[in-house]
Amino acid sequence: MTELYPLALRLEGRRVLVVGGGAVASRRVPALVAAGARVVLVSPSLTPALQSLVDAGRVHWEARRFQASDVDGAWLVQVAVDDRFAAAAVSAAALERRVFCVRADDRHEATAWTPAVTRHGPVTVAVTAGGDPRRASLIRDAIREGLSDGTLPGCAVPTPAGAGTRKGPLLSDSAEKGSPLNTKPRGHVVLVGAGPGDPELITVKGRRMLAEADVVVADRLVPGLLLDELRPEVELVDASKIPYGPAKAQDEINRILVDRASAGLTVVRLKGGDPYVFGRGGEEAIACARAGVPVTVVPGVTSSIAAPAVGGIPVTHRGVAHEFTVVSGHVAPDHPTSLVDWPALARMRGTLVVLMGLKNLPAIAGTLLANGRDPGTPVAVVQEGTTAAQRVLRTTLARVTEDAATFRPPSVVVIGEVVDVLSP
Repeated sequence: MTELYPLALRLEGRRVLVVGGGAVASRRVPALVAAGARVVLVSPSLTPALQSLVDAGRVHWEARRFQASDVDGAWLVQVAVDDRFAAAAVSAAALERRVFCVRADDRHEATAWTPAVTRHGPVTVAVTAGGDPRRASLIRDAIREGLSDGTLPGCAVPTPAGAGTRKGPLLSDSAEKGSPLNTKPRGHVVLVGAGPGDPELITVKGRRMLAEADVVVADRLVPGLLLDELRPEVELVDASKIPYGPAKAQDEINRILVDRASAGLTVVRLKGGDPYVFGRGGEEAIACARAGVPVTVVPGVTSSIAAPAVGGIPVTHRGVAHEFTVVSGHVAPDHPTSLVDWPALARMRGTLVVLMGLKNLPAIAGTLLANGRDPGTPVAVVQEGTTAAQRVLRTTLARVTEDAATFRPPSVVVIGEVVDVLSP
């Protein structure tokens, strides 16, 4: 095979065409968005994850089938469809216009390849491994481990006193053949918290579980760059795309977890934040236990603490707040199914953190005020905390409904004196 010429593309502000709106596009588009590309999606339909990017104005969507003229003005084309004839038509149009084209269905017919990528702060490592995706992923994962623990030369990190240091080569011949690096337990489910949005805030163990997964069942809010690092053969299930109502959709998610694990596969259930903080991870653990499927839980950084922190708000502070309470605001205070004692929360002196409460914020603020909370109580709203799209609003309980009118989910609401502790 002819040698490849490695190149890093500067795509900020440049048009990139993505044809297809399914699972493959869901894996590839977040990296393009992170690179600042002007992404144009052409597809009759989209996954909920892609739809959320469109709704946020980060991606432009043409809801139709591909036309050759779509390539005009593009610097790069990504073909993310299963239909070989449709994919061939896209790559032919790109070839005619001398635009590099990546094809998910047939890399040998493409003019550019997507490498196995890992990111560590400002360092980005891309591995092609001569066209062998599995080998590229193994090498990438070994490099990522070296970057994380400091054993890769030039990337040392401080080692806690008494901690062991891994020695030896990053990747041995036996590892490439599947042992011991690729040895893993079979037939089980791992509930992994992906963190609040920044892909670097997933835990080291969580990232390792993703590298070992055969199947990943992902929520809409998980960091898209994590999906871009999955091995090509990994089955990606977009949990937010499952039909029916919330209850039946959860039943279907449970069925998928049990079904794939019972077939001897390693299944990662990837959730934003922490699996057990309003993530319904408990329901999934119960379903697996009833079916005799082993479950491992990898905790995640919850947005209830992370979003306020990156917004300059400590949820506790000496002399200001000795407690903080996290509640879900997805049910209005006056709704009969609400389990939250809002009058009691109005009387507390500590910090109140509300998740999923933007829609019901007028009712929440009104209930707290009606039950005695001071109208001047400081309030902050942090939208998409830890991501490049983060917005932070500081206001008061009396004004928050009006001032936060332009904010959108996911947003975390923080109520209490701690909001002003670090303010200038």
